[in-house]
Amino acid sequence: MTPAELSRTVLRSVRGAVEARELVLAEGALPERVEVAPPPHDGCGDYATNVALRLAKDVGAPPREVAGVVAKRLARVPGIAAVDVAGPGFLNITLGGDAPAALVREVLAAGTAYGRRGRLPENASPGADLTSPPVDLRPAPGPRAAAVADALRAIMEAAGEGARPGGEAVRPVPVKDTAGGYVTAEELLARLGRDEMRWVLLYPAAHDHVRVPERPVQREGNPRFLVQYAYARTCAVLRNAHDLGVLPAGVDEAAAEQAVVARTGAGAATGPVDGGAAVPYTSLHAALAAYPAVLEAAARLRAPDRLARHLEVTADAVLRFLASCPPLPAGEQKPMAVHRARLAVAQAAGTVLANGLTLLGVSAPEHL
Repeated sequence: MTPAELSRTVLRSVRGAVEARELVLAEGALPERVEVAPPPHDGCGDYATNVALRLAKDVGAPPREVAGVVAKRLARVPGIAAVDVAGPGFLNITLGGDAPAALVREVLAAGTAYGRRGRLPENASPGADLTSPPVDLRPAPGPRAAAVADALRAIMEAAGEGARPGGEAVRPVPVKDTAGGYVTAEELLARLGRDEMRWVLLYPAAHDHVRVPERPVQREGNPRFLVQYAYARTCAVLRNAHDLGVLPAGVDEAAAEQAVVARTGAGAATGPVDGGAAVPYTSLHAALAAYPAVLEAAARLRAPDRLARHLEVTADAVLRFLASCPPLPAGEQKPMAVHRARLAVAQAAGTVLANGLTLLGVSAPEHL
């Protein structure tokens, strides 16, 4: 269950409670959408929502009482394992046991099309410039406006938005170096290289100034490097799994073999695909599930920085997942179902990182 699906599920539960007169709400007071997000602390379920706090005043009841009514309905929904009322009236929602595996299967089945609503150009590869069919955006002078317009064409096409006759102007924001002088695209490219240049121009929000580094920094403190490094780590894990003859779980054997071959260029590993071991819902699952909504918001708000920042969050979650849930057996340990399940999560994470980097026009290197 994705965050968008869960949001609609919560809203349906609220509507059901109103229709059953379990909650008395004036006409027009029902919200059109409900915010759900991963909780700020571990041990508080997979998602949290403050819908009861928002409704309490209109209902005329304490937030915890409203939360209790909604919680009872939510707990009966297939795919939701538990709903707890916390604090002043927050709802902490734990998804059912198959939710993590179902999400991974969805990502792996969609592949490069995951999160997209538009048509994927043929023979697209990580780092490709996806701008066909073009969205008519008119970049203002300057390297940042040009980069934003280029990225938005790809993002809006992926989100299913067509051409816009007459075009939309991209806000011109001058780019200055640390000395305060204006910098051209040619100077940025020579100093930073294409990947770092595009990331530096796309990562800040529209109202923020660009901070141009003296040179690319190849460490995890650099968000661009962090994202590319996390993607390369998923590729390395899958290469090592291939050498051990371990296939990811969650997809059929043929698809898994094709994925290994595509990434390694070598012959496919053999062995049964076993999805019997469950991997708990983690912050990485939450980031993967949120990717389609982030992509839609980036297109709707004309904000490629939203996609860049979500990739940073996803990359951080990838590295924490690989450290806490090793996808490969250690030492003399034999490959088990749980390793295959974790490998599938790593493969899904690599898919999302590559998809996002591609839309930003930044390469997704398999080796760093």
